[in-house]
Amino acid sequence: MAVRGGASPDAGLTSRFYRMLFRIRRVEEEVARVYPTDKIKSPIHLSIGQEAVSVGVCAALRETDVVFATLRGHAAYLAKGGDLKKMIAELYGKATGCAKGKGGSMHLIDAAAGIMSTGAIIGTIEPQAVGYAWALKLQGKNDVAVSFSGDGAWEEGSVFESLNFAALKRVPVLYICENNNLAIHSRLGARQPVSNIYERARAYGVPAERIEDMDVFKIYEWTRAAVADLRAGRPGPRFLECLTYRWREHVGPNEDFNAGYRSRSEAEPWFANDQVARLAAMVPAAEREAIEEEVLAEIRDAFDFAERSPFPEAEELYTDVFADERHGTAAHVR
Repeated sequence: MAVRGGASPDAGLTSRFYRMLFRIRRVEEEVARVYPTDKIKSPIHLSIGQEAVSVGVCAALRETDVVFATLRGHAAYLAKGGDLKKMIAELYGKATGCAKGKGGSMHLIDAAAGIMSTGAIIGTIEPQAVGYAWALKLQGKNDVAVSFSGDGAWEEGSVFESLNFAALKRVPVLYICENNNLAIHSRLGARQPVSNIYERARAYGVPAERIEDMDVFKIYEWTRAAVADLRAGRPGPRFLECLTYRWREHVGPNEDFNAGYRSRSEAEPWFANDQVARLAAMVPAAEREAIEEEVLAEIRDAFDFAERSPFPEAEELYTDVFADERHGTAAHVR
């Protein structure tokens, strides 16, 4: 059954969520603006329109919990507390980036904030999250691992294998499916006979629900309850499917409603339900303006930091690799 209810948010939570939503939206809009200049050296997969999922989930986590996210991972990275300056520098391919300029938009990491990886290959981060969660259980830790995936991932064998393993070992992993109904340009209905991703998780005995309206407060409340269960020793995993919608093209900064696989009229209900605009209307004007000024100043600083940062030295090609072919020996990984 889909989740439909939700507690009335207090003012502090609303302001906190608005800051997070507005920050992610404006960061990605600035990325989209800069991208055509070729200063950004990485392909980009924007989360514009989908921010509420990452915000609702990550707001319910604590610092020591960890997140594994998809190639469309900017929102999860920022919502979990990833360093903005390092993220933008990474997109620019600079040495000060979170992966030293070698990963780009699709491979973000900030271990100090609990972002273990974002991955470009569909179906690869789910097993990683399960492995991490199993390690947490074996070590007796009270933390959880979160795996973000798109609907397309739930057609990959590795994802179901990892879910089966997680259910067998009862590990503290939380699966979040960001179902935007698209795998690149292929619609869910053309790939699967029924849209029941959360029910597939139930087939493994995993508690699972669906939130259909992308309400950031419902996502937060469900996640908070699921995480509380896991911490209290009620064994995992848990599964949440969030229906959502991306506003921009699969990869790149533009809209693509004239590409033939979807229409602007289809997107209109999602535009009308924009959680950024919704929460903006809930925050007092003076407070909202202060939040926006602070966020915009932070974003300017981050892009200026990326502009001023150096590119990696050529020697950096030989670090963080399994073997150094120059010497025929295992490389030192920093």
